[in-house]
Amino acid sequence: MSTATLEIAALTHEQKLDRLAEVAIRVGLGLAPGQELFMTATTDTLPLVRLITEHAYKAGAKLVTTILTDEASTLARYQYGADEGFDYAPTWFYDGVAEAFKNGAARLAVAGGNPALLAGQDPEKVSRASRAVSKAYRPALEFITRHDINWTIVAAATPAWAASVFPKLPADEALARLWDAIFAASRCDQPDPVAAWRVHDARLHERSKFLNEKRYAALHFSGPGTDLRVGLADDHIWHGGGTTAGNGIYAVANMPTEEVFTTPHKDRIEGTVSSTKPLSHQGTMIEDIQVRFEGGRIVEAKASKGEAVLLKLIDTDEGARCLGEVALVPHKSPIAQSGLLFNNTLFDENAACHIALGQAYSTCVKDGDKLTPEELAARGANESLIHVDWMIGSAEIAVDGITAEGKSEPLIRNGEWV
Repeated sequence: MSTATLEIAALTHEQKLDRLAEVAIRVGLGLAPGQELFMTATTDTLPLVRLITEHAYKAGAKLVTTILTDEASTLARYQYGADEGFDYAPTWFYDGVAEAFKNGAARLAVAGGNPALLAGQDPEKVSRASRAVSKAYRPALEFITRHDINWTIVAAATPAWAASVFPKLPADEALARLWDAIFAASRCDQPDPVAAWRVHDARLHERSKFLNEKRYAALHFSGPGTDLRVGLADDHIWHGGGTTAGNGIYAVANMPTEEVFTTPHKDRIEGTVSSTKPLSHQGTMIEDIQVRFEGGRIVEAKASKGEAVLLKLIDTDEGARCLGEVALVPHKSPIAQSGLLFNNTLFDENAACHIALGQAYSTCVKDGDKLTPEELAARGANESLIHVDWMIGSAEIAVDGITAEGKSEPLIRNGEWV
């Protein structure tokens, strides 16, 4: 065992947590001196939140404002709240968030909620509440989908999340195992986490460069339960790793990240596709998703569990039945190789190729930040209140690139890049 390995093994949990906080600020967010930071998290993640706050101020943050949510209080709303309240969202709050982004604030979200928090609640109420928040949040969300600001998402282990990943382990052991998995996926178990992220980021950019030079017109996914052709938006751009935001700050939006992704053409999706991992959405687990696309839209959808929530989701608005993202991830990614089902999209989407229903990222279209919504739509970019990723890749999935001339070229076989 090397000296570096021994030194890493000797790190305490608190030291690893501090590393994660440093990586979140220095690599994920790239926080600039004098910049304001807006952060959201649950009360269970406070130890990491406090360390992130410390590193933000060490990096020169002007002010860190954190909004904490309590899952027990969220559940109480569904158990005792008045019915009419589920069509309401505090627009005054989300208007304030949009104003903060307009004035240059960075955005950081700490993920780690109970993936099955709302599993026993009325799907209609869950859908209504989600739709109300999506509408209220839309002005702020546009700063993120356009990458006008630097933003990132990191994860913190919580007891409820750990119990869902390791249901047979004692609570303390499950929590420790989940933290170890998060540290590994976030490269905090490397001798120099920041340097390790720089190397990984460069590899993702190399893969994006290769795909951008190929200029495929479509992708074809095939495997058990899947025969899907995904047309790509006109003037689409592949991205992977970090991106320079509109404010000039370089940030890595998701930590961890193993994907290269782009914008599909909303009208050119055909065929059937099956999920390869469960989707945790708004506190409900949706399993064994199967959908059929015609002319870019889902015309048939079912799931073995959480189907009612899935159907409500795709009825959110006109664009919810169309795709806003397609991403390629090798099966040998560290998250896939861990063998864990995280029940958390931040991690599970980086274990497998995936697609996203709803809003497209304008940065994945050439000069997208300068185009009007009508011009983006003309190139095929979808518009919606939602953006929900779900996994369609595995060791049994093949992906081919289809050229403008209709020639098929192998990209992924048995889940790996060729």
